[in-house]
Amino acid sequence: QVQLVESGGGLVQAGGSLRLSCAASGSIFSINVMAWHRQAPGQQRELVALITNNDNTQYADSVKGRFTISRDNAKNTWYLQMNSLKPEDTAVYRCYVHSLSKPYEYWGQGTQVTVSS
Repeated sequence: QVQLVESGGGLVQAGGSLRLSCAASGSIFSINVMAWHRQAPGQQRELVALITNNDNTQYADSVKGRFTISRDNAKNTWYLQMNSLKPEDTAVYRCYVHSLSKPYEYWGQGTQVTVSS
């Protein structure tokens, strides 16, 4: 089975940067979307950023201009570069991939990002 392995989370001061990565342990057939979600305590899960198989990107309004998503299909890896971090960015970040084959979607276990004031 495919496993998504996340890394790069941690504690950072406001205004700092972090780079998250997510790597699939095996090949996923017909990937069409790779993404990052986040969820803070007591809040709903939020789609932060996604990138499609034709290189289109979308971002949540709250992170536009600060976060950048990128991918490397050959390595089954995608990244989230987070700059100008704010305390409200504090959350558990989970990577995600959607494919055109079963089971169609995969989730990482999550990595904690904490931004101090």
